[in-house]
Amino acid sequence: MGDKVQELIRIQQIIAPEITKIIQLRYDILRAILYNQPIGRRNLASQLKLGERVIRGEISFLQELNLLHINQWGMTLTEEGERITSYLEEYIRQFGGLSSLEKKICRYLNLPEVIIIPGDSDVNPMVKSDLGRAGARYLKNKLQPKQILAVTGGTTLAEVAEALGNMRFKMDVLVVPARGGLGEKVEIQANTIAAQIAEHLGGDYKLLHVPDNLSPAALRTLQNEPGIKEILDLIAEADLVVHGIGTIEEMSSRRGLGEEEVKRIISKGAVGEALGYYIDSKGKIVDVISSIGLHLEDLKKSKLVVAIAGGKKKAAAILACMYASPQSTLITDQGAAEEIVRLIEEK
Repeated sequence: MGDKVQELIRIQQIIAPEITKIIQLRYDILRAILYNQPIGRRNLASQLKLGERVIRGEISFLQELNLLHINQWGMTLTEEGERITSYLEEYIRQFGGLSSLEKKICRYLNLPEVIIIPGDSDVNPMVKSDLGRAGARYLKNKLQPKQILAVTGGTTLAEVAEALGNMRFKMDVLVVPARGGLGEKVEIQANTIAAQIAEHLGGDYKLLHVPDNLSPAALRTLQNEPGIKEILDLIAEADLVVHGIGTIEEMSSRRGLGEEEVKRIISKGAVGEALGYYIDSKGKIVDVISSIGLHLEDLKKSKLVVAIAGGKKKAAAILACMYASPQSTLITDQGAAEEIVRLIEEK
């Protein structure tokens, strides 16, 4: 949006703040239907924590505008409804001051680009879906034919894969998992996500079936296996890397670490994890998971690196990982972004 449009939004917030609240409400309703369609009125009211009377009035208004359709299975958005919802997302970003917040974090951390999604995924699960859509749009804009895309596992990357499935665009690329590791639920493993993304894009994929926490000797043996070595070479040549970021508590649970192991990692000052590396608040690597694949230092060789993570509780972990990898583009949410700025300015 141009400066004039931003000024109009600012004036609107001053002289008619109630309009902003109505737009936010209707955007929340349209977005909830988009992510859950078909959905019934009662279920929608429960998800948004609104009274059924309020929902009934808003649904009637949106239906008159031909933004949604109602049948025996529930409500779905029309094509026009999906288009309007997409436009409203940028409007919400602007009156939330997110463009200014993006520039501030870029300046503080010397990052090439920051993209902030409205809301806090710790509070509203739909925001994590928004993060997935933002990641998918970013890939759509940046990926080129014949490139190699490396991805990690995790719930946010699973949202990216799902969003790509709804975009219906094709790209002849090779997708690989960024690292080995089978210590997670199958649906959020890097192998699973790499295969899903490749399928949605109509590309190809290679998988890396190597568990976490093998002995150094076992890892050396595996790395020399021809099939494994071929995939590791492809991972090292990735044109674009997309990875998630986790808190110590989150990653210890996903990887099944024992209480003593978690205490040991925390005692070293670790606050976040990315690509199997535990990182302290200054961006220093303090521990590493015994696995194979892409290393944190390898990110410097990649043409484009994207970190996707959100939620206020994850802010310290995100900040630590950005200190460790300042060449990364960051896609996050408002809850995490505002807390990141607070942590930086507090220092």
